[in-house]
Amino acid sequence: MEHVIADSLQSRRILVTGAGGQLGAALLEEFPDATGLTREQWDVTLPPFFEADLVLHAAAWTDVDGAESDPQEAAAVNVGGTQHVAELGAPFVYFSTDYVFDGRKNEPYVESDGPNPLSVYGRTKLLGEAAAGEEAWVARSSWLFGSTGRNFVRTMLALGRERDEVAVVDDQRGSPTYVGHLATAARELLALPYGVWHVVADGDCTWAEFAEAIFEEARIDCRVRRITTAELGRPAPRPAYSVLRSERPGAPQLPHWRDGLRECLARLLPD
Repeated sequence: MEHVIADSLQSRRILVTGAGGQLGAALLEEFPDATGLTREQWDVTLPPFFEADLVLHAAAWTDVDGAESDPQEAAAVNVGGTQHVAELGAPFVYFSTDYVFDGRKNEPYVESDGPNPLSVYGRTKLLGEAAAGEEAWVARSSWLFGSTGRNFVRTMLALGRERDEVAVVDDQRGSPTYVGHLATAARELLALPYGVWHVVADGDCTWAEFAEAIFEEARIDCRVRRITTAELGRPAPRPAYSVLRSERPGAPQLPHWRDGLRECLARLLPD
């Protein structure tokens, strides 16, 4: 089904959920006329009390390991929260994740590949896709980072300044995606048909390679010791390979992840 609204946004009531997070902040920059709702302003586990013409639904439970110990709360946010957005009756963008896949594929996942999440987080995000319904764009992305909030780039910068060496997993491969680029792509989605879209940065790397690039670009003298996922010992299983690409005509094309990293660092490390 097509629902092209990109050319008429100025007269619409646009809401951004999860406005306190890194993606929400980026969306508010891209859509300056939108109203941002933080968790304090609307806890998405509760029914909505307002109207909207378009929703950019960035609110989510993103603590992958925490979801393993609190699956009900993760589901309340990622599934129940999405159902509540759908109840508004307005078209919306639901941001999903590469973690809906099991990582057993050795080439990029496309939209027609069958999901098989390994973790509670991945399962709740997949159920959230179903809860989004027919009048939604499902934007699967991966390894998000930005200049605000909690993310891998900010963590590595902090650790790199404190330590001579950090241990980083080298057996998980994905496409780190800058939230600023994803927010721009979300605008492009509005001119495309509803449904699932893979929207990620060009290129791919492991977490260890990403860490090395962060230190190189930031000129931080810190070594990366490459370790396995098993050595790290996190509660939630992760896909070993979760590179996404789109097979759909007209899909947004994002810059390379390294370009996103440079843009992010330009904000975090001003001259």
